[in-house]
Amino acid sequence: MREEKVLQEKIALVEKELATVTECLERIDAALKDIKDLKLEIKGLKLFLGRKHPEFKTQYPEIMKKLRG
Repeated sequence: MREEKVLQEKIALVEKELATVTECLERIDAALKDIKDLKLEIKGLKLFLGRKHPEFKTQYPEIMKKLRG
């Protein structure tokens, strides 16, 4: 009888943990989708800037070097 109660409590705890992990994964998935959208928008902006301002294509790598390091 006692063992059943302990087992049920453990199962309930595991279910709560799974729900928490699921919520975290859903938030991470939403953040990844946002990042993918931003990445696509940045590519579009780079393409636009490269067409309107050809010097951008040569200056962009230098700009990125300065930002990273």
